Amino acid sequence: MHLEGLHELFLSKFVLSSSDFPARVKVHFSMKLSYKTPEYDHDNETLDSEATEPLTENEVVNHPRKLWDDDCPWAEWYSAEDPVKGFELTAIWGERTFEETLEMAEVENASSFDADSWFLHPVVSRYMVDDSIGKFVGFASQLHLLVNAYESSVEAQFLEDFVADTSGQDNAKSTATVPPPSVIDRVMKDLFSDETGNYMEAENKYSRAMRGAPADSLFGQFCLHALWFGNCNICAIATLWIDFVREIRWCWEESERLPRMKSTSSIDLSSCLIHQKLQMLTICIERKRSLNREKGTGYKDETSNSTAVNKSRKGSAGVVPKMMLLNTFQEMHAPYTQDAPLMTEDMHEERLHAAEAFGNAIGLSGQLERDILCSAANPDAVFEDFIRWHSPGEWLSEDKTDGNAGWPPKGKLSHRMSQHGNVWRKIWNDALPLPVSEQKSLLDPVREGEKVLHYLETLRPQQLLEQMVCTAFKSSADILNKTMYGGFKEMKTKMDRLYVTMASTLKSFLGNSDVNDLVGGLKRLCQVFEHIEKLLILAASINRKLIDAPRLAQAIFYDYYNFYLPKMGTSLESICYEKEFTTKEKVGMYERDAVSNLFPPPTANQSWRKVLSMGNLLNGHEPMQREIIFSVQERISNGHYSSPTPLCTNNEKIQTHRMYISGTSNDLWVALSVTSWD
Repeated sequence: MHLEGLHELFLSKFVLSSSDFPARVKVHFSMKLSYKTPEYDHDNETLDSEATEPLTENEVVNHPRKLWDDDCPWAEWYSAEDPVKGFELTAIWGERTFEETLEMAEVENASSFDADSWFLHPVVSRYMVDDSIGKFVGFASQLHLLVNAYESSVEAQFLEDFVADTSGQDNAKSTATVPPPSVIDRVMKDLFSDETGNYMEAENKYSRAMRGAPADSLFGQFCLHALWFGNCNICAIATLWIDFVREIRWCWEESERLPRMKSTSSIDLSSCLIHQKLQMLTICIERKRSLNREKGTGYKDETSNSTAVNKSRKGSAGVVPKMMLLNTFQEMHAPYTQDAPLMTEDMHEERLHAAEAFGNAIGLSGQLERDILCSAANPDAVFEDFIRWHSPGEWLSEDKTDGNAGWPPKGKLSHRMSQHGNVWRKIWNDALPLPVSEQKSLLDPVREGEKVLHYLETLRPQQLLEQMVCTAFKSSADILNKTMYGGFKEMKTKMDRLYVTMASTLKSFLGNSDVNDLVGGLKRLCQVFEHIEKLLILAASINRKLIDAPRLAQAIFYDYYNFYLPKMGTSLESICYEKEFTTKEKVGMYERDAVSNLFPPPTANQSWRKVLSMGNLLNGHEPMQREIIFSVQERISNGHYSSPTPLCTNNEKIQTHRMYISGTSNDLWVALSVTSWD
């Protein structure tokens, strides 16, 4: 098994006696050693590797097993199989010449670092190339189930119907469809834990175009939990939603802050409607709690009055430059006003429809209402004064100078504002001149809060599932997008492209797309999502294993990316392409230390199990295969190999004997080639 013996074996094939050849034969030698990293034992990393006593059941509980992806963004939802099972390292000694057998011992004792070249090849899990549905479990597989649930919800009217159907089924079937109450309670406890909303901002600019809720928001977390709740069918989702809304109503009735929701004074109209409603409810709860505190203390907000200078004016925020009241020639004051009335997307649409019915969309704007209500800042103002300040474009000035020609200024209201029954003038005439501190709030928290609850409790299945699909895709992508993968540019390009594809596909929900076409598009999107999710997990694994060799990590990923690329279409069918990834990447001299760290020294338990049979150890690991070529060369002009009719120069040499040897620690194969001449 040793190089000395193999060298002597080669010599024995042609050195029959000392007279046949010179005492020292120049033997040409080259060698290739193949090493394989020991299997990653992630499950036992937190345990003592030297321990010989088995752990008791209680000790196992107290020593949780550490998985390779514990600190990856997706680890909260599932544990992915490590796609990189190990690495194969090939160390090559280029051709060199030896004359003595003892020199072989020096080569065998040489470090692997003395090899001329290193090549590294990742051992990739089979699931990376297996495109059978259900083989890979991740966000993509669960999104596929959610799309199936959406397809089942299209014709349904009420979510309660699915719960009722489930209760009437056979017990065994019902149990398989919906998890037991203990699981539901655990999910609700997790969703409504006392956590402040701190929404994860996705780095991708296309994320907000998908009309979903942030992944860390209350509805975002509901959708992510629903993906992994039971088998994510419509019955399980209906059961979970009903309990979810019940918990939200409890928070409302008890004036408890909704968890995972930001304290905000605005509504994010780019998100899905359910998230907007929960934002509205969060604001209503805060307002209701504030009102309850005021009732208990008798306190009343006088913020705006404290800044009033003139006692005849109330709620003034200061003088408006270069504007005087038409009738009294007093300085015009800008009023403190209430915040604009908060509205969700559907409320904006209702208000717009109502305004269109009145034939005056501007007339019902919230800005107009809150400005008119604050006319107490200018008690002597007339409607024309208000128009000059609030909407200068509706005041038609007839002055031809800079406005200092005389008083009052010459001008008139526009035709629209002068019409009989103008809505603006009607609101002006009907509004009481009250400062902001004495006005009734434009937002009635109790009324609006109950409207939100009514919406959530009467939501149709299809409306719920549409928003869940958008949010689940967006949230899943945003979570994966936080993965550290070393900045591989091909991976970043694919992630960006995924967001574009999702935005394009999910946009179909906004139109009147055919359900079958929409479902087909969503299933193709799931397929694309799975390909990119697999690649992302592979990129994360390669990056963390070769964190100290970023160029090598990028090169290996690029090799696999090109190998995998033909598979990354949108077809639901299997694609025939190369099944084995065999590309090896050359390791730079400065990268060898990082690669050698992939071969940690064997532990005592690992060492005693194996007797080392070969040399050239790498951190205590012998090669799994050794390939050697011995050869001798002779000039054609010498001896038996000379030709009576020279066809070439006399300096040309040929290999007269060549031996190929392939061996492991247990087996040896030898092939001999001899050039003969008779």
